[in-house]
Amino acid sequence: MAKIYTKTGDKGSTSLLGGTRVPKSHFRIEAYGTVDELNSYIGLCRDHLNHEKSRIVLQEIQDRLFTIGSSLATDPVKESKMIIPDLHEDDVTVLEKEIDTMNNIIPPMKNFILPGGHASVSHLHVARCICRRAERCCVRLQIENEAVEAIVIKYLNRLSDYLFVLARFIAFLLKVPEVIWKPRG
Repeated sequence: MAKIYTKTGDKGSTSLLGGTRVPKSHFRIEAYGTVDELNSYIGLCRDHLNHEKSRIVLQEIQDRLFTIGSSLATDPVKESKMIIPDLHEDDVTVLEKEIDTMNNIIPPMKNFILPGGHASVSHLHVARCICRRAERCCVRLQIENEAVEAIVIKYLNRLSDYLFVLARFIAFLLKVPEVIWKPRG
């Protein structure tokens, strides 16, 4: 069995798929590291949910996030010897259909709401925030002229919407009242 540690990163650099070494602080590493964090956190969210359909969708999302992570971890200049899975427009459409289905069940949102009310709901809101950070990391890569497929940013944008609506949907199923934000003044 191969050892998990290679010691090649002990001096603060790591390899992209394709072999190029970059600092661990590189925007590309930050982007796929944040996607990995999101993937792990969605696993935690799945563990807290009893709604089977949502658990299945979240597992599919985790698979897509591995796809995104693979894409981000690949040196855009060098051709990888590995076959990297790709994201499709249908992956975005799946999220949109799920959002629409849940929105047809939950009451319309008329005010801003405060995240919380139940551990499952709160965890989904944290996942949404991590997703937004992953999206910002990918946009930063684009701004820095680092290759990022447009579908990746689109998917992450839609995923954060999905996680928000899922949090509201789970609160609805659990009969947890939403707390309306009432600004001072």
